Amino acid sequence: MTGLPMVVPEAGLPAKVTIYEVGARDGLQNEKSVVPTEVKAEFVRRLLAAGLPIVEATSFVHPRWVPQLADAADLMTGLTAELGDTARGLPVLVPNQRGLDRAVELGLRHVAVFASATETFASKNLNRTLASQFEMFAPTIEQARAAGMDVRGYVSMCFGDPWEGAVPIEQVVAVGRRLLDLGVGQLSLGDTIGVATAGHVRALVAAFAEAGVGCERLALHFHDTYGQALTNVHAGLQSGVTTYDASAGGLGGCPYAKSATGNLATEDLVWFLTGLGIEHGVDLDAVVAASVWMAGRLGRPSPSAVVRALGAGAADS
Repeated sequence: MTGLPMVVPEAGLPAKVTIYEVGARDGLQNEKSVVPTEVKAEFVRRLLAAGLPIVEATSFVHPRWVPQLADAADLMTGLTAELGDTARGLPVLVPNQRGLDRAVELGLRHVAVFASATETFASKNLNRTLASQFEMFAPTIEQARAAGMDVRGYVSMCFGDPWEGAVPIEQVVAVGRRLLDLGVGQLSLGDTIGVATAGHVRALVAAFAEAGVGCERLALHFHDTYGQALTNVHAGLQSGVTTYDASAGGLGGCPYAKSATGNLATEDLVWFLTGLGIEHGVDLDAVVAASVWMAGRLGRPSPSAVVRALGAGAADS
């Protein structure tokens, strides 16, 4: 469709946005059927070819907890042999010291840790209290920084928790500040169960600003459980945030969210940004084709509205 979406800029929004692609890790990690390593590698290659500047590849988590990612070392070894320095720059999640050791052994340069903004989720997901979780992260972050790595901090349950309900904004800010103090370079604030609304997004970003944390240190990670993901992106843009997590094809989602429809789809985000005239550097047709290709391997259609609209005939391109 030539000329669509029509570009109509909106005053006051950022000129450029970075899309942090999480489909290969967050999108696939809860798949019940094991996705072959070569399929994952091809997915990463296709996402990179689509112009996505950051593609999070996998997680060095114990196979007992996430069987889908048990091939993390094999995946990264193969990608590094093929892509060299490009692969060494792909972010990976490292939940603990052992995970970091594996990333260091492979010469990787970007890692992420995963924290909780609530007591219950910290207990259920990390086997720690809200306060003691930082004892687990501190040595990992310190050693990653000493090895010259960039470290990202994911904070889950920032907008709501399925057990605790509403999460105080000051509690989220306290967790984020603690991670930054430990040496994390960027915080990804996660709407883990998809309950955020635009006003809440603006309030949280403003609270971080009041605590001395600028928008350049923040990323936003939305789920579309209640159909609010793009509305929340718009609120984030109005607040000055320029990094957004997204998952090709809308893969993934939180197992704790009722009727979760998954992560914000990269294609939906790209269409939205394009219409606003915001630079993102992603080839929409190429990422749609990558998502249709992966949907074929998973045996089900993509939940992304843009993929459904544009994806006919793109599977094997």
